[in-house]
Amino acid sequence: MRFKPKPLKSDVKFECKFCLDCCRGRFIYLTLSDIADIMAYGHDPQDFVLMTAEGGKIRFVLAYREWDLGCVFHDLETGKCKIHDYNPLICKIYPFMVSHKPLGIEGEEPFEYKGEKLWLYYDESCPGIGEGDEIVTREDIAELGLKFQREFENTDLDGLNRLLSGEYDGT
Repeated sequence: MRFKPKPLKSDVKFECKFCLDCCRGRFIYLTLSDIADIMAYGHDPQDFVLMTAEGGKIRFVLAYREWDLGCVFHDLETGKCKIHDYNPLICKIYPFMVSHKPLGIEGEEPFEYKGEKLWLYYDESCPGIGEGDEIVTREDIAELGLKFQREFENTDLDGLNRLLSGEYDGT
């Protein structure tokens, strides 16, 4: 199922229901920090990093199983993420989305955060929205979205080479 954006106009309850929609059939983009974190727990990047070309740039995504397009870290027995405690930043953001421009969806409105105008959304197809006790604030989502943007812009092949050679300093 694809992301069905709905404007996020207020803080919301969220609890992952392990439906696995976010873990299958979509690119899960990686930053250099994501790759470094996963490597720090003993995982070989040859087992979890794929490259794709997008907009004239090399991008890194989590590897997936060919037979169901599921993330390689999705545990088929439990339905849970094997790296949940150190999963990629984009996984921490989902089922939310941060944009620097409106998507043209009814009811959307800008959210001012740290001097930036952002548009916040959630995936209306996610069964965990409105569930559980945890409250996700719009500030939390904006902060994660801006962090992802900064890190993603600085993720490139040279950085990956520095990381693999042990020269990566986190910047």
